[in-house]
Amino acid sequence: MVTNKQIDKVLQSVRRTISAWEPAVVGRIAEESRDPFRVLISCILSQQTKDHVTGEASERLYRLADRPDTILALTELQITRAIYPVSFYKTKSRTIREVCRVLLTRFGGRVPDTIEALLSLTGVGRKTANLVVTVGYRKPGICVDTHVHRISNRWGYVSTKTPEQTEMALRQRLPKRHWIHYNDLLVPFGQNLCRPISPFCSRCPIERWCAKVGVAAHR
Repeated sequence: MVTNKQIDKVLQSVRRTISAWEPAVVGRIAEESRDPFRVLISCILSQQTKDHVTGEASERLYRLADRPDTILALTELQITRAIYPVSFYKTKSRTIREVCRVLLTRFGGRVPDTIEALLSLTGVGRKTANLVVTVGYRKPGICVDTHVHRISNRWGYVSTKTPEQTEMALRQRLPKRHWIHYNDLLVPFGQNLCRPISPFCSRCPIERWCAKVGVAAHR
């Protein structure tokens, strides 16, 4: 079981392991653009969508417009065509226009930098809000997606039933120095090695610490 005595070594091992793989797409967009608005919109596009599809859709959209005012000047059809084939592309097209409208009318065109304000935007949940705060503004937060929720529980580091419970448990347990990078580390780790079904435990650098909670079969 992973404990706080081991978490530094565990995350160092994860960092070394993922260095050969593509980073999570929203983290890459944040690193390249340093733009919280692009992070926010790409987060919305990424929901229930594979990373490579999100990345390509984001690039097509940002070639057309990459600010709240210029995106709002596009028609819903133009946005839909740009972001297709992300999941629920028609709904996300409407959501993006509404988010841009609210950013302009309530926030002066600036993406807010607090969880509470971000949660007031249409289509923004705790995962997206935390990701914007952490990778968009480099402020403390813990983004919990399906990989972070699964792996944190699989390690035995937390024992929770939902991603929101995992976030709150991690806020109590995880040293703050790891908050910003936790999601960026665990997403590619979960995509490539610590998979939902039959993870590659024989190749895992932290296998000796992992409690393997819920693992019925592994490779």
